Amino acid sequence: MADSPAPTFPHCVLQVVPNLDTGGVEQTTLDMADAIVKAGGRAIVASKGGRMEGRLKAAGAIFIPLPVHSKNPLKQLKNYFRLKKIIRAFKVDIVHVRSRAPALAAINAAKACKVKCLTTYHGIYKAKGKLKRWYNSWMVRGDVTIANSEFTRRHILSHYRVDPDKVMTVPRGVDIQRFDPARVTAEQIESLRKAWDLRADDTRPLLVLAGRLTRWKGHELILEALHRLRQRGITGVRVVFAGDSQGRIDYERHLKGLIDTYSLNDQVYMVGHCADMPAAFSLCDFALAPSVEPEAFGRTAVEPQAMAKPVLAADHGATSETVINNETGWLIAPGDADVWADAIERALNMPETERAAMGAKGMAHVRASFTLEAMCAATLDIYRHLLS
Repeated sequence: MADSPAPTFPHCVLQVVPNLDTGGVEQTTLDMADAIVKAGGRAIVASKGGRMEGRLKAAGAIFIPLPVHSKNPLKQLKNYFRLKKIIRAFKVDIVHVRSRAPALAAINAAKACKVKCLTTYHGIYKAKGKLKRWYNSWMVRGDVTIANSEFTRRHILSHYRVDPDKVMTVPRGVDIQRFDPARVTAEQIESLRKAWDLRADDTRPLLVLAGRLTRWKGHELILEALHRLRQRGITGVRVVFAGDSQGRIDYERHLKGLIDTYSLNDQVYMVGHCADMPAAFSLCDFALAPSVEPEAFGRTAVEPQAMAKPVLAADHGATSETVINNETGWLIAPGDADVWADAIERALNMPETERAAMGAKGMAHVRASFTLEAMCAATLDIYRHLLS
């Protein structure tokens, strides 16, 4: 029997993240836990929990339920003492903080236990007052701050007094084993088509906007653009909104109201959370990433490229880094419904051979620059650097 390979990272990492429901932060937490375990280390995640708990445990990580999502000062104080106990009990070597809510408790717990601590700056946080700026600043108070894009790194350096050498860019990575068109079966696609209640005989092009239902993701903008197209007599297009409302019931009702007002019921489908995004992108012809505020990274512009699908994306934030304009998709002026209507019309008129060529370039682009393996390897190297 062959010997097991020697561990390349025989250390313990505690990741602290508010919840494990859905989203880029949560997926990255899961990806890194899997990479730590595979490298011979021990991965622990302290979190409120959520639908990803099962996958985390299946990867060999330890899940510790903790209300680190809470902003309540008393609960944060309790979290501080519980995190110290966890660090000591599991002999944690590194604490990796992935959100502002637990940062104060987690960073101070790490310092009290004299272990290394780093943060990942996953979002572009707003700060209108001194208290909010102080709250946000905890995300740069670790030994190292990881920025998930060059756009995010520039934001950090322009907003905080921090040593540039301690702010390192590690782009989000896509699992190209999972997001691989060749691995998605016809059964997966058909199952999703039925779940979304799409007719098999409907040949209108399908566009997917993946993302939770929140105003800044651009759902209203797309409905306005479809309304503009309808006024031009262009109705031969379908759009799927794939994402949870996450409690934003009023906004969900608002979107449904717009769909009724604009007579788009036969064109727009709100399908809720989708667990099989590779199948979703296989089913569609184009992807939409119309965020009206800049994305810190924006995986919904990258994952469809990995699946060889052109993406229509807002030209700001990190999306301007991840989409190559007119080669892997289109970069479009943010927030302008008329411009978006023009872009969608241009995509609909694109010859199939050109669409396939653009998709192939997108897949090559992601495999060269945004793989899960590259992200995990770079993060493990930062861990090693801290411990050295």
